[in-house]
Amino acid sequence: MERAPQFVIYALHIPYCLYLMVRYRGLTLPTIANPGIDGSGLSNESKAELFELMGPLGRRHLPAYVAIEAGADAMARARQAMVEVGLSFPFIVKPDIGRRGFGVKLVHNEAELAKHLARFPAGIKLLMQRYAAGPGEVAVFYLRMPSQAHGKILALTIKHFPEMVGDGRSTLRELIVQDDRARAFAKVYFKRNREHLDDVLAPGERFRLVTVGNHVRGAAFENGSQHITPAMEKAFDTIAQEVPGFFIGRFDVRYTTLEALKRGEEFSIVEYNGAGGEPTHIWDPRTSIAETYAGLLEHWKYLYAVGAENRARGERPMSLRQVISRFLAELRLISRYPDEE
Repeated sequence: MERAPQFVIYALHIPYCLYLMVRYRGLTLPTIANPGIDGSGLSNESKAELFELMGPLGRRHLPAYVAIEAGADAMARARQAMVEVGLSFPFIVKPDIGRRGFGVKLVHNEAELAKHLARFPAGIKLLMQRYAAGPGEVAVFYLRMPSQAHGKILALTIKHFPEMVGDGRSTLRELIVQDDRARAFAKVYFKRNREHLDDVLAPGERFRLVTVGNHVRGAAFENGSQHITPAMEKAFDTIAQEVPGFFIGRFDVRYTTLEALKRGEEFSIVEYNGAGGEPTHIWDPRTSIAETYAGLLEHWKYLYAVGAENRARGERPMSLRQVISRFLAELRLISRYPDEE
């Protein structure tokens, strides 16, 4: 399922959402699942605006970032911005509005930064953010019903960044082809590492194929829900409750050690999403097709349930026309981004 086309992955969404619309007597209730976030974070959400909503604890776990606009003088503004927030190479450059890793790149020097900035049309808002190297990354799927005092972590996904280990003889291209799982994503890895495909790695030398924790970019996902602890849950519940009107979403987190994360310590929130942030533990290859569909649909059940409670509290959902307009605007925007890491 992690490599299935979109029409297969979301095949059951329309009939199930029609059922939820009838059950909860509302067409667009997910748009008020997070009333404190523009459009609930369902689509077209600004990462910078979400960061600004974070409270004291959340900001302590947020890597330094700065926003700039692409354009003729983007490089000059980038240099100035780096000084203002104390950024040094390497760091992440990513679109302020986007998803699925489009336009995200780890830049190591000024030449890479200038080259990447030039790929974006003028006026596109970009974020430059301190690179939280990890070494690990998890996705934390969080839910709090508006009627509840505290929320909970429903799922935890451990993300693995595939690496090739050199033997002193084979090129990176050959190592990818020789590896069973890497071969399945060869097209992705070849594109994102085209400048290094003919490099011969020294014996024991490790080469990370991707730096973006997205399964469509080749990262491997593992269901790590057994590692959820009360301390971890308390930390993320506090961070989530600091964000006004935030009830459901996903935190993408880099951590130092899994044990520290389980204590609710030593982690960086590289970004978080609202209603559009799906649970990702379902992309564990060990997950059955039935379980994958169940996880995807359960996400929408929660969106409608939370939206219904917020409606009862006086919130009013967007019109269907507004929802479609926002979604199409996001698609148009993403289509202008470079499709590479």
